[in-house]
Amino acid sequence: MKHLTILALGSRGDVFPNVVLGAALRQAGFRVRGITFENFAPLVNQFGLDFAAVPGDAEALLASGSGLALLESGQNVLKQVRALRQTFWKLTDGITTLLSQPHLWQTDGIINQLPGGLYGRSLAEKQQIPLINVAVIPMLRTNTFPMVAFPSWPAFLPGYNALTYRLAEQLIWSGFRQSVNRWRQNVLGLGKRPFHGSFAALSHTPTLLGFSPHIVPRPVDWRPNVHYTGYWLPDEPNWTPPDALGHFLAAGPPPILVSFGSMAVRNPQRLTALVVQAAQLAGQRLILQSGWAGLGQAGLGQAGLPPTVFALDYAPYRWLFPRLAAVVHHGGSGTTGFGFWAGIPAILTPFLFDQFYWGQRIQALGVGPAPIPQKSLTAEKLAAAIVTAVTNQLMRQKAAVLGEKIRQEDGVATAVRLIQQIVA
Repeated sequence: MKHLTILALGSRGDVFPNVVLGAALRQAGFRVRGITFENFAPLVNQFGLDFAAVPGDAEALLASGSGLALLESGQNVLKQVRALRQTFWKLTDGITTLLSQPHLWQTDGIINQLPGGLYGRSLAEKQQIPLINVAVIPMLRTNTFPMVAFPSWPAFLPGYNALTYRLAEQLIWSGFRQSVNRWRQNVLGLGKRPFHGSFAALSHTPTLLGFSPHIVPRPVDWRPNVHYTGYWLPDEPNWTPPDALGHFLAAGPPPILVSFGSMAVRNPQRLTALVVQAAQLAGQRLILQSGWAGLGQAGLGQAGLPPTVFALDYAPYRWLFPRLAAVVHHGGSGTTGFGFWAGIPAILTPFLFDQFYWGQRIQALGVGPAPIPQKSLTAEKLAAAIVTAVTNQLMRQKAAVLGEKIRQEDGVATAVRLIQQIVA
């Protein structure tokens, strides 16, 4: 039995698709080890994967002062990088300490999540085994559009799009370089990677993209080693909804859902009140998913909410989204993918990074109104967007047609088939 190691570092939205992929690989006959932050142990164990824990709690980091600064940095790339240095990049020593254990090197292939999985390339080099890069956002070099964290408005400048990738790669590498190189030299017995970065070589590595070409058309300058698969969306067929949720859904027309996923906020009570007010102004029933933002939990709870609002801890999106009129969310790649899959309009309130890109794509595809950056979110703006998403029949039709296309893809099966070919 061949053994594969998945290295996935980041928020839940980064880790979950890789766990889903790992579970499918396990079903295909591989032994699979997931390496990620220790707070994701229940998630990894739920899907039956071996687990090696990187010290650190991604949720606690995002709720810290530096984490909140990151979430509030918006589209300011320099602020994002500065905040990243003070949050996730603090964990690099813990990553190298874990990956210095030789038993973790015993594997037949590395599945390397970008960008956080820069360590995977070194392990593959040390062991002379196949390396497969995976990504759930479009972050490979192209002249077609800028790196997702950068604004698109100066794209008319010659070479701007390509330059954004070089800048982003260098900024990311600058946060990992000392840690990676020290580990390469002292533990793996390999030479240093150069100052200018480690991404150029990665561009020649087989890369699987966990999203759809219906959403991100393939740039003409991507290499043949880049493979679209479709989304890696989890399925929990044995999940049973609580009675209270079932009763709420049956008591009226399809509600909207508001969920900000792994995003933390400084004032959950204020944000909850804003969202509830927006739904009331729009005349819509509302499901509030708590998430890491704690919506509906900060001093309110179900008892403090109007009867048209339901406080939800958790429900699988594959079960929940088809029962909704629309969804309001932060723009994480997984939540965005589920919105496309379900064929319902989406309203994005992005915090940072690729979330702004997904908001632009939703608007460009005509399956949702213009995104509202979290920093400028008001009840009135959100209410107007909700009304548009619920009443605009052309938008709803476009979302439904796109959903049919996405549901015809089997991203997980396609990814498994490609991985089998690569590690054969």
